[in-house]
Amino acid sequence: MKNILVLGAGLSASSLIRYLLTNSEQYNWQVRIVDQDLDLVQRKINGHPNGVALSFNALSPDERKPEIEKADLVISMLPARFHIEVAHDCIELKTNLITPSYISPELKRLDHAAKDAGIVIMNEIGVDPGIDHMSAMKIIHAIQNKGGKVESFKSYCGGLIAPESDDNPWNYKFTWNPRNVVLAGQGGAACFIRNGQYKYIPYNRLFSRLDKLSISGYGDFMGYPNRDSLSYRAIYGLENIPTIFRGTLRRPDYCEAWNVFIELGMTDDTYTMVDTEGMTPRKFLNAYLPYHPTKTVEVKFKEFLREDRMYLYSKFEWLGLFEERPLLQAETPTPAQLLQEILVGKLSLSKGDKDMLVMIHEFEYSLNNERFKITSSMVNIGEDQMYTSMSNTVGLPTAICAKMILNGALKTTGVTLPVYPEVYTPILDELEDFNIRFEEEEIRL
Repeated sequence: MKNILVLGAGLSASSLIRYLLTNSEQYNWQVRIVDQDLDLVQRKINGHPNGVALSFNALSPDERKPEIEKADLVISMLPARFHIEVAHDCIELKTNLITPSYISPELKRLDHAAKDAGIVIMNEIGVDPGIDHMSAMKIIHAIQNKGGKVESFKSYCGGLIAPESDDNPWNYKFTWNPRNVVLAGQGGAACFIRNGQYKYIPYNRLFSRLDKLSISGYGDFMGYPNRDSLSYRAIYGLENIPTIFRGTLRRPDYCEAWNVFIELGMTDDTYTMVDTEGMTPRKFLNAYLPYHPTKTVEVKFKEFLREDRMYLYSKFEWLGLFEERPLLQAETPTPAQLLQEILVGKLSLSKGDKDMLVMIHEFEYSLNNERFKITSSMVNIGEDQMYTSMSNTVGLPTAICAKMILNGALKTTGVTLPVYPEVYTPILDELEDFNIRFEEEEIRL
């Protein structure tokens, strides 16, 4: 029996765990799952005979290494900053490792050590990063194999709410870590290249420079730029491409409304506020509006919006920004923390809600003195609040890759990505069985 060690049983691990347990009898696996919340692990194992629930400090080498030593494969669903420590242990103990997170510079430097140990450390094998890489490389390689030259690549992805659960004026609910949503786009200018010209968009302009996209049957979306698009030239082997752009998808008017929070200063996480005892949403908003002895908060906010953005007012009213209910904030909260509390209270998934993952690729290429455009799109609806679309699209490719490693179908070693046909072809093929599939349309320009 081969042993799989899964570090972390949070939301993104639900579908991963189900897949591994479902296939464990056929392939003779034991799936050992560790989390600080032992009850959570036991619920996800649900009595399966090949599942083992563990509870220890996965961040402690002394507690972690004995379990890694027993394992044939480790899957780390820990926060990304802890993967490097797990990787060191896996190299020392010659145990294969999978993480769905971005490769850090520190992890890249372990490539030779991993090869010397004869193991693979597969990264960026979730959805974004992950399915985006695999689906893009499938098309890029197909274009190149017939002699075409890729001249433009734009890619967008968004975790959204399914149409049947979309019941609020923001057309959005949290399907992932709310803190990441509140802080999205901070930490540097977005950079990309368009028609050979480098473009930089600072945070204060990020949510006002938007691309409009549509998917038949699902309506319109708006894409705002991700922070770094340029590094993907090397990942995709497109170092000299004139246009490359990666963005995040939201529904129309979301970005324009979010930009109001940025202009007000409510998304700032760099300082703490004072005298916040008894803070209410109304007082929080008023703290960022000009003082006036007689004007109400509503009037001052409308003046801040200006006439051209008054159509957004109802979104903020619906959020309860003018209410006097007390917030249960930390003792010295940052503005971002207070905003997060307000948003979580209104934009969390309700019982019965389903999420939706949307991905859109746009390629332009030349072949035989003609130019073509390929649009490839994927829409996936979650099953429920445990097996969400986010959990399925992160966990399933990770789990399929685990099967390939354990069965000997994947023989590569070192620190790597799923950008090679021997990796992405079987994974994308099997994902179609789970209704994770791309629809392609090609036109001549």
